[in-house]
Amino acid sequence: MNKNQPPQHLDELVALVQKEFPGMTQQFQVGARYLIDFPAEVPIASMRQIARQSGVQPATLVRLAQYLGFEGWDSLKQVFVQSFRQTPKLYAAQARKVLRAGSPNAMFAKNLATQARNLARLEDLDAERLPAAVELLSAASRVYVAGFRACLGPAFAFQYLYRLFRPTVSMLRGDAGTLEMELRALEQGDAVMVMSFAPYSQEALRVVQAAQKARCRVLAVCDSVLAPIAVNADAILLFPTETPSFFPSVAAAQALVEVLVEQLMARSGKRAVNEIEQAEAQLRQTGAYL
Repeated sequence: MNKNQPPQHLDELVALVQKEFPGMTQQFQVGARYLIDFPAEVPIASMRQIARQSGVQPATLVRLAQYLGFEGWDSLKQVFVQSFRQTPKLYAAQARKVLRAGSPNAMFAKNLATQARNLARLEDLDAERLPAAVELLSAASRVYVAGFRACLGPAFAFQYLYRLFRPTVSMLRGDAGTLEMELRALEQGDAVMVMSFAPYSQEALRVVQAAQKARCRVLAVCDSVLAPIAVNADAILLFPTETPSFFPSVAAAQALVEVLVEQLMARSGKRAVNEIEQAEAQLRQTGAYL
């Protein structure tokens, strides 16, 4: 039973449930599994509705909340409500809020402060997850990288940097509708890194499904352990997207992939240094740099 302060964020609650799950009673496990699998239902349904849908008694949900360190159901529900409020809104609605926000200087300062918080959270979110991600990619025969729409930038940056010392890294882009053709190359022993955040792209989920069908290992880089691409992923890295602007921020995602590449390079050792030296020399010889 959790005797510490109860979780304040949904990701923390999921981590606690995963930790406590083996020691829970069967009814607690049934209720907890429903809460984690269907988090969007909790803020909008009554406790009795949740109990009926999950197949447990309402009293079981109350006792489960207390088992997890909450005073009762209402305080547990607030974690889901808060997470629901933080889900990215429609871009147009957020844009209208920006127009009403006030002076440009105030908006600038608020944006910078938010980005600083996002970057500061990376260590708490990923310090323990990073070694597994590095091991997964390092052990793969080939690495494929996928990021669509706003995630294309950080995904491409990761592929570009990683390829400086590992030639067997490729992008899955699906230009001109060729994604399915590109996915045919996936084989057992490969690893696929997929990036996405809410609202999640259909292409990212298709890549994950194809990778799992091909028995590739999957690294999900996303904004929540509850993201569709994180379900059954072999490793997960998380980045926050909080922003006062109209569009979710990918600044933390960019910082995260740079840290990941650094760790991969350190893991590869002198071989990586030699590859980087050769790549840099070739770029200069071909006139790529001024």
